[in-house]
Amino acid sequence: MRLHLTLISLVSCVVAQDLGVPLSWRKFNNSRPLSERITIAQNAINQMTPQLNSATGEFNGIGYWQSGNVWSVLANQDHLAGTTTNKALVVNNLNLVFSRWAHYDQFQFNDDAMWWAQAALYGYRAYGDTNLLAHAVDVWTHVTGYVITAAQASARKNPNKSFALESTCNGVTMAGGVFWRPTTDDQSVNSVTTGHVLYITLSAFLAEYTKNATYTNAAILSANWIKSHNINANNLVLDTVNAFDCSTSPATWLFTYNSGKYIEGLSVLAAVTGDASWNTLMINILNAAVKTTAWEGSDGIITEGVSTTSNNDGVGFKAIFIRGIHEAWTRNPNNSALRILIHSYGDVQILTCDSTTLFSTLLRMAARIPSNWHGPPQAFTSWGQLAALDVLTSNIDTN
Repeated sequence: MRLHLTLISLVSCVVAQDLGVPLSWRKFNNSRPLSERITIAQNAINQMTPQLNSATGEFNGIGYWQSGNVWSVLANQDHLAGTTTNKALVVNNLNLVFSRWAHYDQFQFNDDAMWWAQAALYGYRAYGDTNLLAHAVDVWTHVTGYVITAAQASARKNPNKSFALESTCNGVTMAGGVFWRPTTDDQSVNSVTTGHVLYITLSAFLAEYTKNATYTNAAILSANWIKSHNINANNLVLDTVNAFDCSTSPATWLFTYNSGKYIEGLSVLAAVTGDASWNTLMINILNAAVKTTAWEGSDGIITEGVSTTSNNDGVGFKAIFIRGIHEAWTRNPNNSALRILIHSYGDVQILTCDSTTLFSTLLRMAARIPSNWHGPPQAFTSWGQLAALDVLTSNIDTN
């Protein structure tokens, strides 16, 4: 049984599916006032900032790409709360890291560079700092050399790669795919690089801010690549296609952030283009992603990245997923059913309780968050805190 929610007639992106909140979800309503939600989220940030290494602009206990996502949250916190509490930290450290690593690329991973470029764009949105916008444009330009164009797909050659490409995979052009790494021999075209901040999210945001159609066209090209190559029958975004032989990652490689970044990118792209079909696709993927058994149980709580003893990439994935669906909430003010679904899903993640403690009490008292959202509470870890920051900041809006 589902909650029966009425869609208002103004919704332009009606889909033939149930956007209701599953009644099996735990604690999907939050009555805290706005001022308290802002305070809780900022308190959680304040627990994280002492881990900053001021010499590197990174945070102790988590990786380079994860550190970039901390700066994303700080910028978004100010944007949503209407404050400048975190401005100096965000601007100074994004400038510092850009000065240390060309194109924000420390380890020769295009997605690593783009996590930081996305943080710079969020910083530009929050503060209007044009240096941060320039950082994002620089990374976009750099990674553009690793995008498969239609001409390159036809010629089976990218000038920065040492192997012959497949023109098509399963009869569909490979144009729009973005290589994971800038090394000459890496053959992987994966969703997080394509669906992440460059050829959908980064391009779409840049299109919105600059009004330059070059970015719009780039976003469309790669949005079509994912739609054609990397969505499964359950509307979840898959991981990797090999551009040399069309082999793919296992079907079981399902990670929250692949769907989350595609959702975010499509939300912005729909707004930029006015093309409702992108919004319809986004809603289909979002509805599937918040109800899948691939990364959550019947209670709705995300089970990905629950390591309490050591950091791993998965701990940071679910934070990005929540950020992505928050963007969908922001850009669909007339779709009440979708917004209730997103609001409820976010509340589920932070209001769950186990047999010994109420998670919300943790938030009130210390804003120290375990990486396992089922609990129980644990001592502070950077990765646990990272995973929850986006949930708490997004919750400012979605309630």
